[in-house]
Amino acid sequence: MKSQEYVKSLRGKTAAELNTELEALRKEQFSLRMQQATGQGSKPHLVKDVRKKIARLKTVMAEQAKSSVQAS
Repeated sequence: MKSQEYVKSLRGKTAAELNTELEALRKEQFSLRMQQATGQGSKPHLVKDVRKKIARLKTVMAEQAKSSVQAS
């Protein structure tokens, strides 16, 4: 999935769904980090990809929080 498509799919989700997605990405990041530490990391590029997904997700969450404050 391209980054633009990923961001569009995130913007269509609620805050609770975004928190669930963030938790899943954090678990995946931890798993990849442990695989690297034990020498089992066969796909090191995934660490960078997950980190970028977390950043995109947090950006969308901040945008939604900002827009909800302005709407109030």
